[in-house]
Amino acid sequence: MYIFKYILKRIALMLFVFFVIMTMCFVLVKLLPNLPAEAFGKDMELILKRRELLGYDLPIMQQYGRFLKYAVQGNFGYGETYKMGSEVWQVFVNRLPYTMVLNLSTIVISIPLGLALGIFAALKKNKWQDHLISTGVMVFVSVPSFIYAFLVQYLLYFKLGWFGAVSDVSAGAWSWTFVRSAVPAILSMSFGTIAGFARYTRAELTEVLTSDFMLLARTKGLTKAQATVRHAMRNAMVPIFPMILGEFISIMSGSLIIEQLFTIPGVGELYIGAIQAQPAPDYNFFMLLTVFYTFIGLAAGIVIDISYGIIDPRIRMGAR
Repeated sequence: MYIFKYILKRIALMLFVFFVIMTMCFVLVKLLPNLPAEAFGKDMELILKRRELLGYDLPIMQQYGRFLKYAVQGNFGYGETYKMGSEVWQVFVNRLPYTMVLNLSTIVISIPLGLALGIFAALKKNKWQDHLISTGVMVFVSVPSFIYAFLVQYLLYFKLGWFGAVSDVSAGAWSWTFVRSAVPAILSMSFGTIAGFARYTRAELTEVLTSDFMLLARTKGLTKAQATVRHAMRNAMVPIFPMILGEFISIMSGSLIIEQLFTIPGVGELYIGAIQAQPAPDYNFFMLLTVFYTFIGLAAGIVIDISYGIIDPRIRMGAR
């Protein structure tokens, strides 16, 4: 019973925070200078009609009310300075699969490798294998993903010629052609994620292996492998598994820089393009993508918190 009350409470708080952030972003965007309709030349009449529909000439709170009304219907307006004339929501929906495939592939690779390295380092604690893995993890965690992107491009494209410099999107997001051509981008995003999983797994498993109940399990006749699998791993996965769930929820958020470097037409590349649009940023695209990223971040956080009580019955979320 406690868990259901806690879930409802967290969802309500998430929606409240989401509404506050969305309101702040809308107000701040509307305070920025807008490109005059006359600057669009022959498209001026079309721009005026669309702005009238969204209430550009109304007070800001009435504009916000109209924005919420159309946003619920999936109508975020049309591109003005970026992909002019295109429906914002439709462009976003077309871009989303590329981001999902890219990040899902990254996670599928990163989770088993990261967990395996972390477990191996914990079992070899204070030995040369542990020192080697820990040193590598610290290096890979510290270096930004776009640095890996340059190194991967240099090695796999320029030196070895195994892959192209950019991804092949001619066959669509869910095609093997795209996945294969996106291997350099996937590798660039995987290094940091693998290192993060390995570091977290090693820390948790090392702490569990030195617990008193592990000594008790050994005195009852269990071998080291049996005690590790039956007891240590189960307890260590309690904080690790929610982190994995959070990564899966975040697969749609994409990578702003990686998608730009490998010309992958995903959500991240769309965000950068909308901000860098000339002669002014496209505020309609900016609002939709800000709403999207905010919701993904909040949803990942709430899933992580709720999953603790589901994974381990001893944790009573919301109980006093």
